[in-house]
Formats: sequence, structure tokens, C-alpha cells
Amino acid sequence: MRLKGKTALVTAAGQGIGQAAALAMAAEGATVYATDVNAELLKAYVGVENVHTAVLNVLDKHAIAAQVASMDRIDIVFNCAGFVHNGNIELATDEDWEFAFNLNARSQFWMIQAVVPRMVAQFAQDGRGGSIINMASVCSSVKGLPNRFIYGTSKAAVIGLTKSVAADYVRQGVRCNAICPGTVDTPSLQDRINSYADPVQARQDFINRQPMGRLAQAAEIAPIVTFLASDESIFATGNAYMVDGGMTI
Repeated sequence: MRLKGKTALVTAAGQGIGQAAALAMAAEGATVYATDVNAELLKAYVGVENVHTAVLNVLDKHAIAAQVASMDRIDIVFNCAGFVHNGNIELATDEDWEFAFNLNARSQFWMIQAVVPRMVAQFAQDGRGGSIINMASVCSSVKGLPNRFIYGTSKAAVIGLTKSVAADYVRQGVRCNAICPGTVDTPSLQDRINSYADPVQARQDFINRQPMGRLAQAAEIAPIVTFLASDESIFATGNAYMVDGGMTI
């Protein structure tokens, strides 16, 4: 029970990596607040021990602040919400750029801005600060991938955001790290695959770019989240962790 006594807040917890991480942290003893903009998806948590659910639109700064204010304590935040746009710079629109940066980066800015004072105060009071975990991607400042211009740029911003927060609060008990997955077999990926003219070939193309010859499963990403949430990673901050099946070898 590596997370017993800790309280975690997870965004985009309705499915995919967010759900896998929420369940993994709850299994390790954390009290988890699983949030998502889709109330229907949160029904999957009915009867799951240690998990509370709440509808949360992370594009709403005031909703984020209200969710944080409603919690007695926050030890862990996993900023998981995001969206993948397809296309190169010539196909990018101002609207897509704005949406991606709002969801992939600004929502994390708002969430961290809301929770940091709480974590700093907790550290001053009882020596237990907090761990913030941001969803970045191997497609970012780490690696460029074709037809991921907006997505890669926004995820590069997440890595910069992560390092800046880590530097500012390293002496105040707040750690901030990012995870950078490769291609993960999630419902959102399947939605993207289904949008191609040939979904079968599209899936194979995604598999082919993974050196291991397969896609990751969401449950294979969750352990790094649990590690970063736990005191096992107490000396780790400002890092971007590759969980990419060898894409950056």
C-alpha cells in the first residue's frame, strides 16, 4: 500500500491512461478523485473502493478551482486530459492550435496554480508536500513525429511547464514530473484509427512505428504514475519519463 494516506486527483479518468492510473493508485491505498468531462464514463467506478468521482471540465478555470477547494487534502495530481490533432503546419488552423494549447497545456497550468498553495501549506504543516504528474508525450521536445505539429508543440510546452514548476518549488515540498508515453492502445487512439480511410492499415502503421512491434496498454503506463505519486520517487523532480517502447533509443 505505497499510497496509503494520500489523496489523488486525476483528470480524464473516464477511460484510457487516466482510468488505469486512477485504479492503480486506488489499489495502492490512495483516496482517488477520478474526474472527467463525461459523466457516463465515470459510472465505471461504481463500487470501486477508494474512488470518488466528479464531473470536471478542465477547460473551465473556475470549475478546476471549485474541485480543488472541495477536497480536504491533495497529495497527488495527475493531469491526464489531452487531445491529439493530426496534420502538419500547413494544415494547422488557429482554432485547432487554440484548442490544443487550452486542453493540453493551459488546463495543467490552471490545475497546478490551484493546487500548489495547498501542497506548499501541507509541507509547512506536516512535512508532506505533493507530487504533480503531467501527461506529456514522446512526441514533444523529445521527438518529432510526422503529422503531429500542433500536438507535439503543445506537449513540448508541457515539458517546459513541468520543469519550471519543479524549479520554483523544489525547496517547498512540491515535486513536478512528466510522463512521455509512446503509442498507447486507448479508446481515443481507436477513434483516430477509425477516422482513416483504411483503419486496419492505420492500426498497423501505428504498430510499425513502435520498436517493440506492438502498442502499449494503458495498464503498462499506470505503474510510472504510481511510482511518481509515491514516496519511492521522493528525490525525483523536473523529469520527463519516457515510457515509449523504445521509440527514443
